[in-house]
Amino acid sequence: QVQLVESGGGLVQAGGSLRLSCAASGRTFSANRMGWFRQAPGREREFVAAILWSDGNTAYANSVKGRFTISRDNAKKTVFLQMNSLQPEDTAVYYCAREFGIGSAWGSWGQGTQVTVSS
Repeated sequence: QVQLVESGGGLVQAGGSLRLSCAASGRTFSANRMGWFRQAPGREREFVAAILWSDGNTAYANSVKGRFTISRDNAKKTVFLQMNSLQPEDTAVYYCAREFGIGSAWGSWGQGTQVTVSS
């Protein structure tokens, strides 16, 4: 069974940067895509970024495009989210998830890591 563990969240001032990590555990690991999502208080969870595990092709929400970068280390079964130029509206719990196959639902959700951006 695959488990995902996020880390790297914290408190940062507006304009600052954070790098989130998501490490996958389990004897066998495979994925079509790995993704980052976030949920702010009182709001629904929203898509942030995703990366195709095979070739690294990426996709981003418009709200983070140009500021956030998703990357992966296949050997370490880890996906990263580099977040630059953070704004208070980026404050949320950030989750990583796995899309097992093409068109499958996102699953294997991690426990989340809190990102707080102060103004």
